[in-house]
Amino acid sequence: MVDTKQAALSETKTYQDISRSLGNLALRGPVSLNSGSAAPDFLPINVVHSPLITPEPLPPPARIGMALDAVDTPALLLDLDLFERNLAALPQSLEGSGVQIRPHAKAHKCPEIALRQIAHGAVGVCCQKVSEAEALALGGVRDILISNEVVGAAKLDRLAALAQRARIAVCVDHAANVAALNEAAGRHGVVVDALVEINVGANRCGVEPGEPTLELQHLRTPELRAEAIDAAVAKVRKSVALLTSYGLPVERVTGAGTGTYRLEAASQIYNEVQPGSYIFMDADYGRNLGPGGAPLSDFAYSLFILTTVMSCPNPQRAVVDVGLKAHSVDSGMPLVHAVPGATYVRAADEHGVLELAESARLELGQKVRLIPGHCDPTVNLYDWMVGFRAERVEAIWRIAGRGAFY
Repeated sequence: MVDTKQAALSETKTYQDISRSLGNLALRGPVSLNSGSAAPDFLPINVVHSPLITPEPLPPPARIGMALDAVDTPALLLDLDLFERNLAALPQSLEGSGVQIRPHAKAHKCPEIALRQIAHGAVGVCCQKVSEAEALALGGVRDILISNEVVGAAKLDRLAALAQRARIAVCVDHAANVAALNEAAGRHGVVVDALVEINVGANRCGVEPGEPTLELQHLRTPELRAEAIDAAVAKVRKSVALLTSYGLPVERVTGAGTGTYRLEAASQIYNEVQPGSYIFMDADYGRNLGPGGAPLSDFAYSLFILTTVMSCPNPQRAVVDVGLKAHSVDSGMPLVHAVPGATYVRAADEHGVLELAESARLELGQKVRLIPGHCDPTVNLYDWMVGFRAERVEAIWRIAGRGAFY
């Protein structure tokens, strides 16, 4: 069955004609904006549990203990010292606020990382697809919100089956979807939390309450971000008041991302936040500004792509073996790490062209690190994540949800 006591208002959606919509959805009992739960039990984080639910991967590009410079390329690298600093920084920034953390796993798709987030106080994780949830649950994660609509008999059947091994919640914005979800849950004898999604500005899924609002992703200045979140909070606050007036007390309001989570947490209306990219960061986040116009510094770059210089045609140009098939450029080109004067200017399928200032010199075969333009879709291109510390490989984690898009 569907537990409509856990209906949720997610940060990227809205309500139009809320009384009629609630009547159609037949909601009864207390309402939650993204379901709340006690901290789940989980398997030890020093064990690799990731199942091979996606096609058999290529062998890892590294071995435990090898020097980082010996890792084959292209390879996805994780600086474990900076990653662990980021892991700790998020809960520390919310200490005493009473706001819970449910990180978005679409950034990493890796059960090992999810379990570490839970060990640092997260109540569970979010993801966007049933297949991502399957990979996470099979890897030991016990509390998962699919912060997206799931439509279609096959997907709903898999979702309901998954609820036999983990607590599963999903967003809804249509009565027909609730009915189909309820049927699937009934066939499997499980409870699935149904979270009502409202559109507060992203203009994608969700029930609409009013006029379109500002796009919330990557507003560069703190003033613009605050203005957008104020508008979003006002819409959520209005929706909560309407729900309460219909006898539906709201238990949980959840949403927010890495760039705005402090604003939602301070609103006194959100009580759960969903940052994802904070563990890695990327070049696009690096363009956001903090107070006084300084770059945001809450979290450090911990994710890199290791690449090899494969050609040096002239002193002004070098070519590396990371192109479009090894990183996403939807949010711009990657940054070249620790090589002043080197700029990644063009990507082909298998090649990346670096423009070199007079001060920048690269040699054939030299290894270079790139900071991805957009971490989420870049991670999705790799089977393995190579964790390093002090220039030595310490961990190799399977990205179990890599390519999970159904």
